Order: sequence, then C-alpha cells, then structure tokens
Amino acid sequence: MDRKIPHVMGTQHPDNAGAPFFNTDNDPFISAYYENREAFFNFADLEVDEYMWDWEGKNADASVIDRLYSSGFEYFQKHPLGEDKFLTFRFPNIWEENDYSLMQAMVTMLYAEDFAQDLGFSSRPLFEAILPMTENADQLLEMQKRYAALAEFKSTTFSPQHSESRDLMMIPLFESFENQLNAPQILKEFISMHQETFHTDVPYMRVFLAGSDSALSDGFLNAIIGNKLALAGLGEFQEEAGIPIYPIAGMGSPMFRGGLAPEHIDRYLEEFPGLKTATVQSAFRYDNPAPKVKLAIGKLRYGLARSQFASIPHADRDILLSIARKASAHYHTVLDPLIQDLQPVFDAFPKRRDRHQHVGIHGYSRQVDGFSMPRAINFTGSFYSIGIPPEFLGIGATLHDLTSTEMRVLQEYYPNIRDDFAVTARWVSKHALECLIRQNESWERVATDVLQTQSALAIELGPQTYNEQQHAELAADVVNITDKVTKTQLIERMGLLRHFLG
Repeated sequence: MDRKIPHVMGTQHPDNAGAPFFNTDNDPFISAYYENREAFFNFADLEVDEYMWDWEGKNADASVIDRLYSSGFEYFQKHPLGEDKFLTFRFPNIWEENDYSLMQAMVTMLYAEDFAQDLGFSSRPLFEAILPMTENADQLLEMQKRYAALAEFKSTTFSPQHSESRDLMMIPLFESFENQLNAPQILKEFISMHQETFHTDVPYMRVFLAGSDSALSDGFLNAIIGNKLALAGLGEFQEEAGIPIYPIAGMGSPMFRGGLAPEHIDRYLEEFPGLKTATVQSAFRYDNPAPKVKLAIGKLRYGLARSQFASIPHADRDILLSIARKASAHYHTVLDPLIQDLQPVFDAFPKRRDRHQHVGIHGYSRQVDGFSMPRAINFTGSFYSIGIPPEFLGIGATLHDLTSTEMRVLQEYYPNIRDDFAVTARWVSKHALECLIRQNESWERVATDVLQTQSALAIELGPQTYNEQQHAELAADVVNITDKVTKTQLIERMGLLRHFLG
C-alpha cells in the first residue's frame, strides 16, 4: 500500500471553551460559514494531517473543496489533498437519522474529484468516509454500493467527460462496547462481502473507535477497557487477515472522553497501543497556547507512527470483561436517579457550533436506561460544572467490588489509573456535592463513590491551585443558581479554567 496514513485528525467537536486563534473577535462560537476557513488554518498553521468534515447532525458546506482550493491553492499545490493532507467526510447514519444529507455528501465527493482534475491535481481529494454507529458489515457495503451507483449515474448522465472513481473506502465507527469487541468479526464479514460484490481486495482498513459516546452509555471504566480490548482484537485480526489495520480513536480532553490533551501525550500513547490516528478536538486546539498545541501535535504524530499493537492474553481479557461489566452496572445504578437533576444544566450548556437538535426531523436521541441524553460533550461538561467529574460515577463501588486478581489485572492494563483519577479529583467540589445531597439524597451514592475511589487509589480530593479553587466555588453557584443565563455564563467561565468545555 502506497498511501500515507494520517496520524493527527482535527475534528469539529464543539468542546472548546475559548475562542479559536483565528477568530479575531474573540468569539468561541464557530459558525458553519467559517468552518472552511477553520479547516485551512488547521492544515496550514497547526499542521494537522487530516480534517474530519462532519455531515452527521449538522449543516455541512458542500462547497468545501471549491473553497479550500480557491483560498489556499498554492498551499495545496505543495500539500495535495488526498496525497499529503486529507479531508474525510463523516456520513450520517441512515439507519439512525434521516438521509437528507447523504446524497449531498456523496455528490460533493464526486464533484470534488472533477474539480481537482480540472485544476490539474492528480490526486483524488476525497476517497474515504466514516460511518458513525456502525453495527454490521451490511451497512458498510450498502454505503459503497450507493456511492458506486451514484458515480455511475453521474458519469453517464451529467459528466461523461470525467472518469469518476466508483470505489469508496469506508471507515466503520464502532461506538458501543459490544460493537468494539465484535469489530474483528464485522471486518472479516465486510472484507468477504466486498470481494464478492466488487471483485477486488480490500488493501487496508481504518477502524474508528469511539471514546466519548461509549463512556456516556456505560461509564468511563467500561469505555476505556472496551478501547483496550478492541485494540488487542484488531491487532490479532491484522495478523490473521494479512491486511494492515489502522485504528483511529475519537477522544477529547477530559479523561471521561479519552484524556487526549497536550499535557497528556505520553499517557495517551501508553494507554492505547496500536493506534495510528488520534482526533485532536476543538478544546485541544483552541484552549491551549498555539505553540504548545503544535509541539503536542508533533509529539503525538511521532508516537503514533511508531505505535504497535499490544496483545492481551485471553485469560486476562476475560477478567477485564468482568471488570467492565461490573463498572457498567454500578455506573447505571448511580446515574439513573440523578439525570433529572442535571436537566437545567444540560439546558444551559453553551453552544459552540451550528448543529441540528439531537432529536427531531434531522436527528436522533441517544437513550440511556430510557432517558434521552445530551451529547457526550454536554454531558461531560455539565457534570464538571457541578463539581462532580463523571469519571467518578460508579467507580468507587466498582473498585470496592474487585477481587485482588481483578485489581492486579486492571492496574497492569490500565497503568495510569491512579494518575488519571488524581488529575480528575482536583475538579471535585465538596461544597457543591453537599448542596446536591441536600436537594436529592441519591447524590450520597456519588459521595460514597468519590470517597471509595480516594481510598482505593490513595489520591487527594479537591483543588490544589488557585484556578481549581475558583472552579470549585463556581460549581456550588451552578448548583444553587436557577437563572439559565447566569448558569450558562458560569459554565463558560469554568470551561476556561479547566481548558475544555466538555
């Protein structure tokens, strides 16, 4: 295989607290109109290898290639899209939401190829697409068949002078714990179906593992174990299938969403061996000084290029599965009685992008135990804003339930568990938690979780710096203040203090 695999992917995840470096008006909101400019600045200034163009649940600009080439023609002559830099579409999942934008996204890919040819570029600028919430091989094949049919129709009906490629490389995004575990089997079925349908081999596969949504669904510990087991399984599959597998991880700055922040690059590389592409989301890029971000991106790229899969013996996998199931059960037990208390905070959470609502004609709703949940960023940021990092939900009870063997295996395969929780514990607000308990005694379980985690991991609770102390005081205000506008302002101030919104 002669293509370059990008290691650092910028995304449009709306998790930044502060304004992007290119917004001269100091506005942290990034409208759809400016996302083209944002993509170019990420390529040219921050030197990301790849940029995700998101068609899922938002209004994406179909003129993206035209605008990028028009505004940065000389740059892309030196760094051609599809060869040195990459723009990768994230399709809507038509099995979860209406498919209004799928055909538009596919047509955009086809016309981008025409446009690039007419400008003299030899590389096809767009040739891969991410399918969120992938559950089976049939879905991946269906996307390829639709693209091939549309390419054939366009070529014969509208532009016979162009010779469009009819193949589309699909990147499955596995979100749930079970789908991540089943990833090798889904890939095996897809490769077989692809060969039977198109009579060509699959040269490689990029596989996307979610970090945020899996944590939202089943808790932090369940999610991180799921990522580790998935990577081990993909490493085995690579050997069995004889084709390269290049995993991508979708992770944000807080530990609950994966813990990929500029100051945690070494930890990230150690915890997720075998990854080849990491998502540097908006908070990573915009809530830290640009020189620090560029150094972190360079370090991340260097580490991912050399990262190798690590095996996990099947006996240890069984133990990790047992731990993950315990963690999920405790997470749900603690979370369910608290969701209604968080609704005013969810409602006040500030917006950073033009996006459709999570429910309605365009969208879908993530359900957890019958509750309609906000997006993972809003969920994470809301808990941090009341001084209770969601990493702690169910963790203390889980650690308390582990046998000595389970604890040993967990610490072996999660070597940074103590350090991760030591960092997270600094954002705990004891005063805010006391206020929450007075309002709803179900928060007592959270207090127990926090104390059990402190005891099991020998960590210190509460703020250790001036900014962290400010954050803790503001958390109590968020809990007690009912005015929505004021609550939103407090959430924004707290996001700036911790260098991520959610």
